[in-house]
This record gives sequence, structure tokens and C-alpha cells, in this order.
Amino acid sequence: MRKRLLYATPLALAAMAAGIWLAQTRHAPHAPAAPAVAALWQLGFPDPQGQTQQLAQWRGQVLVLNFWASWCAPCREEMPDFAALRRQYRPHGVEFLGIAIDNPANVAQFLQRQPVDYPILIGEGAAHGLARQLGNPGGALPYTIVLDRNGNIVLRHLGRLSRATLEATLREIAA
Repeated sequence: MRKRLLYATPLALAAMAAGIWLAQTRHAPHAPAAPAVAALWQLGFPDPQGQTQQLAQWRGQVLVLNFWASWCAPCREEMPDFAALRRQYRPHGVEFLGIAIDNPANVAQFLQRQPVDYPILIGEGAAHGLARQLGNPGGALPYTIVLDRNGNIVLRHLGRLSRATLEATLREIAA
């Protein structure tokens, strides 16, 4: 019994520490604007029609920036919630922007099957680097950040973002 307890205690502590670390990396509320955010406004990516869109056009708005790919099931699952929340919060100065870490042909095929009513840009490999600079060192998808009107990161989320979590964040900063 004592031996079991001797082995179980460090394992339990390690699991608890891992859980705390994961929770902190999934959500980083009210992080200050990083150099990567300042550089974000200088970038442009093509939309599905091939027209380069400058990210600076969304500066000054609450921006939900979602990195996704057509092959990513959790990415596809959260898109209807994003579309619904965009309709609800757009009158309050909130915009949603999807940046695909994917090739243009895959994105075009995906959008034919599942239309999305918020702007989509195609970032390919460059967007992967941007996501890393914005706090996603592992490069996993989906990855979402929410920027307030001043460009401060108020939410970072790795994995499928629940509608309730995103809505609570938007309610807080879009007023």
C-alpha cells in the first residue's frame, strides 16, 4: 500500500501541474499587444478570389482571428458558431477573420461545400509562422485569438473554441 502511494503521489502532482499548464496555455486573458500583433497589421493575405487583403483594414475593431485548415475537423465544427456570433456582434464592431493554413485549391473546395459568411484569407505556410508568433508554438489547429479595439490579445485558445466561451469574451469587450 505504501509503495503504491509513493508512486501515485508524484504521478498525481505531475498530472495536476500538466493540467494547470494546459489551462494557462489555452487561455491567456488580457495579454498586452506583442510585437507580433503590431506586425500583424502590416501583413496581407489573398482571399479565395486571389485578391490580397491587408489585415490593417480590421485594425480598431474587436477581431476574432481564427487559424484553421480544411482538413481540420474541429476547425470545421466551430465555423457555424463563429458565423452566428458574427451576425450577433458585428453591429457592435466585432469582426471575424479566418486565416487558412492550407492551399488555395483545398480552401476553394471547402468553401463550395460549406460556405462561410465571414472573411476568409489564405495564409498557407506564412500564416503558420504568424500563429506561432501570436502564441501557438506547437502550430496546432484550430487556434483562435481575440483582439480588443486597441490590439490587445484578450483570449488565446488552442483547440475547438466553445460558443459560450467566445460569447462571454465578446460580451465583456464589445460593449
